[in-house]
Amino acid sequence: MSEAEVLALPVTVPLELANRALGIGRTRGYQRAKNGTYPIKVLRHGVAYRCRRADILTYLGITEPAQVAR
Repeated sequence: MSEAEVLALPVTVPLELANRALGIGRTRGYQRAKNGTYPIKVLRHGVAYRCRRADILTYLGITEPAQVAR
């Protein structure tokens, strides 16, 4: 996933999309989320796993461009 694609992600993303951004396979990502060894914080909502874009950006070392005040 390119830097531009990561920056375009919504505030939270499903675990499968976070896996793709971090270069983690689907099965390994779910295993790591379940046993608490995922490289970023995983939010659990019922049976769904989600990750915050801010955590993905921090982990990848990507800084968001400054917003222009209007």
